[in-house]
Amino acid sequence: MDLLAAMRIFVRVVERGNLSRAAKDLGLGQPAVSDRIERLEQHLGVRLLLRSTRAVSCTDEGSLFYQKSKVVLDAADEARAAVTLGTKVVRGRIRIAAPHGLGDAVLPKIVGIIREQNPQLYVDMILNDELTDPVTEGVDISLRLGQIGDGNFVAHPLGHIRRVLVASPEYIAAHGCPEDPTDLIRHPFIRVAGLFSDRQLRLVNSPKAARAAPINIVTTVSHWGPVYQLLLDGRGIGVLQEIVCADALKSGRLVKLLPNYTVPGFDLHALLPVMRPVPTKTQIVVSMLKEHLPDTVRIRTVAQSLDL
Repeated sequence: MDLLAAMRIFVRVVERGNLSRAAKDLGLGQPAVSDRIERLEQHLGVRLLLRSTRAVSCTDEGSLFYQKSKVVLDAADEARAAVTLGTKVVRGRIRIAAPHGLGDAVLPKIVGIIREQNPQLYVDMILNDELTDPVTEGVDISLRLGQIGDGNFVAHPLGHIRRVLVASPEYIAAHGCPEDPTDLIRHPFIRVAGLFSDRQLRLVNSPKAARAAPINIVTTVSHWGPVYQLLLDGRGIGVLQEIVCADALKSGRLVKLLPNYTVPGFDLHALLPVMRPVPTKTQIVVSMLKEHLPDTVRIRTVAQSLDL
């Protein structure tokens, strides 16, 4: 059997967690994918996957085979690229996981540049505000905001995501503008789920001076988009990542509140699975992320941020 081709199918099934989704990605029918996996298991003499009606998961042997297959496939892609027309052609597929704000507002442009310069490199973007472990989730690069945490990965600092407390001019005209952090409790606060769970907004007005102001949370949304729209519509005040509301701030559709204070932001890192050598495609994409991130996100001192 073509073991390399079977490895590619197996890896895709593991990363997608579903036979039908993997088949669609590969341009094959689901029965064909299922048959190739069964033949691979017979060839190896072990069971690699546990199947249910909706999902698949790895056995212990399957997890080990997946990790080794990734290394083999990356090495094969690099070997092929190294000898193609004497140039460094990057081929294959790279999976990038990112939180929604960054993925919605910044990544599409960068991915477009990556594809333009590397037309034989295919990019999968997985947008999720949950923490994505690059090893257990089968991604090549996981972009993480805030604390890195522990795991079998290497973290590369990329920059810092600033956040701003904002409201629309219409809201301010109708309800007034908070002059002091103690005024915030009198205004309806709209938040993204998972933030400000203690109903406190931390504010900084000097490098060593921070305070927590009580807030009146009236609406919670799982995605930043509706929060942004509610703020534009004058339904309250709230905190947004600057990258998603920069145009609205520039045009005056949103206004920064309490200009003498800042809302602590999040440091941004690229997490890569521990792998030696690091695949060429991963090196190139990380380099392009660093090069093409907006100036407002570029690396600054990590200690300057406070995570909530």
